[in-house]
Amino acid sequence: MTSTQVEAPFERKVESLLVQLGALPGAVVAFSGGVDSTMLLHACAQTLGDRVVGVTADSPSLPRAELDEATALARELGVRHVVLQTEELQRAGYRQNAGDRCYHCKHELFVTVAQRRAEVGPAAWPVLYGAIVDDLGDHRPGQRAAREHGVRAPLLDAGFTKADVRRYSRAAGLRTADKQSFACLSSRVPHGTPIDQALLLRIERAEAVLRAHGFRQFRVRHHGDVARIEVGHDELLRAVELREPLCAGIRAAGYVHVALDLLGYRQGSLHEVLRP
Repeated sequence: MTSTQVEAPFERKVESLLVQLGALPGAVVAFSGGVDSTMLLHACAQTLGDRVVGVTADSPSLPRAELDEATALARELGVRHVVLQTEELQRAGYRQNAGDRCYHCKHELFVTVAQRRAEVGPAAWPVLYGAIVDDLGDHRPGQRAAREHGVRAPLLDAGFTKADVRRYSRAAGLRTADKQSFACLSSRVPHGTPIDQALLLRIERAEAVLRAHGFRQFRVRHHGDVARIEVGHDELLRAVELREPLCAGIRAAGYVHVALDLLGYRQGSLHEVLRP
């Protein structure tokens, strides 16, 4: 396949995206500071100018480091940024942590945006979120909440894959181009294990240890008193070498036992029990 053949589909996707966005009166972007939502926010800013606002849901499931990064990214993009306190932990369906937990999280966000619309942006501005083609093959109950609330997914509609998002981001000079994926802290808890604020804080403190030691791709999966560490395959050896300080820090966060998963990081590894 020639370079021209590879380039054309991507260029058509970008064109399709910009046409979509250009037809909007403005946009409210659900903005986590991740690769996809940052790219979407950038594209909206380039197309709509000041008729865009990034909205970040702040709750115990969002680490302070990620909130700080989202705030910094919005500032770098020159986009107005609104942080909304969300109360998903008040929802029984979320606390119970069944297979549809993400539905309750997204539902809470979209309801909160609707309730506080006057301080977010004009009612005519649709809410957008960064779903992409890759998400279609994963367990994503949050997509159902988006459909119910009429939230649009322009990247998905334009056919963007993760590779496309990273390619656009590199071309635009976005520092998130090579950022690793990062889901909310509740994704570290096996389905069926109830979630509360204290549990999420323990996970955040444990992951802060890995972050402080410079790991790029990591998760601390919660299994009662056991913290199961997943790191990128290229970082496994380093995790072994740093086992003493890692164990000390993670135990100080509230875990009794610390285990290193030799399979390394796998996206959505706790969803494996939901798959046939």
